Amino acid sequence: MISRRDFLSAGTALAGLLAASGTGLAQAVGAQALSQADLLKFGNAGTFTILHITDIHAQLVPLYFREPSINLGVGEARGVPPHLTDAAFLTYFGLKGGTRDAYSLTSEDFTQLAHTYGRMGGVDRIATLVKAIRAERGADKVLLLDGGDGLQGSWSSLKTHGEDMVKVFSALGTDAMVGHWEFTYGADRVTEIKEKAPFAFLAQNVRSAEWQEPVFEAAKTFEKGGAKVAVIGQAFPRTPISNPRWMIPDWEFGIREEDMQKQVDAARAGGADAVVVLSHNGFDVDRKMASRVSGIDVILTAHTHDAMPRVVEVGKALLVATGSHGKFVSRLDLDVKDKKVTGYRFQLIPVFSDVITPDPEMAKLVTDIRAPYAKDLSRELGRADSLLYRRGNFNGTFDDMICDAIMKERDAEIALSPGFRWGGTLLPGDPITFDAVANATAITYPACYRNTMTGKQLKDVLEDVADNIFNPDPYFQGGGDMVRVGGVGYAIDVSKGSGQRISDLTFLKTGKPLEADKAYTVAGWASIAQNVEGPPVWELVERYVTDTKAVKIAPNASVKVTGA
Repeated sequence: MISRRDFLSAGTALAGLLAASGTGLAQAVGAQALSQADLLKFGNAGTFTILHITDIHAQLVPLYFREPSINLGVGEARGVPPHLTDAAFLTYFGLKGGTRDAYSLTSEDFTQLAHTYGRMGGVDRIATLVKAIRAERGADKVLLLDGGDGLQGSWSSLKTHGEDMVKVFSALGTDAMVGHWEFTYGADRVTEIKEKAPFAFLAQNVRSAEWQEPVFEAAKTFEKGGAKVAVIGQAFPRTPISNPRWMIPDWEFGIREEDMQKQVDAARAGGADAVVVLSHNGFDVDRKMASRVSGIDVILTAHTHDAMPRVVEVGKALLVATGSHGKFVSRLDLDVKDKKVTGYRFQLIPVFSDVITPDPEMAKLVTDIRAPYAKDLSRELGRADSLLYRRGNFNGTFDDMICDAIMKERDAEIALSPGFRWGGTLLPGDPITFDAVANATAITYPACYRNTMTGKQLKDVLEDVADNIFNPDPYFQGGGDMVRVGGVGYAIDVSKGSGQRISDLTFLKTGKPLEADKAYTVAGWASIAQNVEGPPVWELVERYVTDTKAVKIAPNASVKVTGA
């Protein structure tokens, strides 16, 4: 029987091998073999090379990860990248359905294509690509930057407070990173990482609450290819709103646009040939910031997990979106002359795990990191009888499973589960291991509470979350997905204003409208309040899957979307 690796090596060439110079695109087509060498083909090199990884969420090994079928933009972002999915996405970028592009970049025919093309990611495969590019270019010409959300999202990261990924990033030779979920390990732990890690932890937008002094180094200048490259860090600006403030009580965040302009101006005054913003703002926030802060050459964007095979130009700034979970590595080569960026070439490199030879040193490190937890992680709790995925503005079948588990195990009428974007996808027939559950739930505040809420209170919660996502001004967006709701259906008009988007709340158990003044038993997890009581959510999900054995989740039709 032909192996998947052999099949991929003999298949059609990846249409997503992009080398963009300005507005031009070059695609590999025809019946060439796809190999590791093909993935690394680039063309003319620039003065220096930037490699960007982001939102890995501590995923050490290859996985399946389905991109969203619904990713809505509002205001000026409506109907433009990254708010295009499936056929619209493929058409916009000139790509074909049924291909590796469709598999890696959309949700179209995901299950069928996953069986054909296999898992993606794996830090040992990323290490292979990084080392190959450094060998080709010379390490003195390559800058490796991580966009944040790298140190959280797996069981080993939770147990080691991110030390597993600190080791991985150190082994990769990462030059700098920024943060978001990293802050949920607490101020003391993040400070320790900042002081001990061999890479820079940058964040120009974090201040001490009392004295308004910088908590982190704002920027760092690297010399690559004879050019001075200033890298300015931008942590997730809404961290104390989206995550527990009590974990970082003395730090203040924010977009701090004026301070960003000062940092750019200072970099230019200091002789920078290129200014790069390493950002965890989210794509729409970065697009707005690029239009308002002058002098930025590149924004390496993150947080919203968008993967796009071309850069987006905003004025003279180039926005790069590299996706998540280690599925892609972005390569951007810049030409520099007379203190200016005069040209660029870009390639979004898909990390097909069956094509890329694992780096042996990184593979050993991964094995060593996972060894203390291997027996627990490999425990098979049940089986997936349907596709279990997480990503989407409103629903994910993995999240629906979590809601079902919460309602059953906490004897609740309604369940709330946060709209987190991280966690792998399981194909029908795949085992549901504790590893898979942990990859969707491993946070430092996992307690599953149980209380009562009135119908009006529940509507208010949904309205608040909707405004956080669909506010037409990107600076007021949190960049997440809607809270997942079990036991309740509703309609949402994303075109309406604050407090007016949610209607037709229905108690699914009876099929009747949710009563505004009636109290319902509600359970949920990931509350940002302090001292929340309840069992960790992964224990509830484990019991539910163990009892259910074969988990089958039908597509959720309880949310009706209009105004999109």
